[in-house]
Amino acid sequence: MADLKQFAEQLVNLTVKEVNELATILKDEYGIEPAAAAVVVAAGGGDAGAAEEQTEFTVVLKDAGASKLGVVKAVKELTGLGLKEAKDLVDAAPTNVKEGVSKDEAEGLKKALEEAGAVVELK
Repeated sequence: MADLKQFAEQLVNLTVKEVNELATILKDEYGIEPAAAAVVVAAGGGDAGAAEEQTEFTVVLKDAGASKLGVVKAVKELTGLGLKEAKDLVDAAPTNVKEGVSKDEAEGLKKALEEAGAVVELK
């Protein structure tokens, strides 16, 4: 029973991106076509009343600033991307570094990227 409770907690804590990936896997590999919108609403993503306090944030890299190499290194460390992928992400600025993260994680990412010289915005 504890395993099912843990599984339910994992489902409830999925980000919108993860829900979409799960829906794709269920459809492509198992022939199950879930109502993705219903899952998002059940997870709290579609409730207009809950829009008062934002719970998921997107960290947007607006500009690499003068220390591009330092920002690339920071992006690589913070996201787990390879060096080339991190460089491509920085070169594509303005771009999203991470989506669907908690407020604390978003603020931590913003602080680390700004310390490396980047201009960052939270959405």
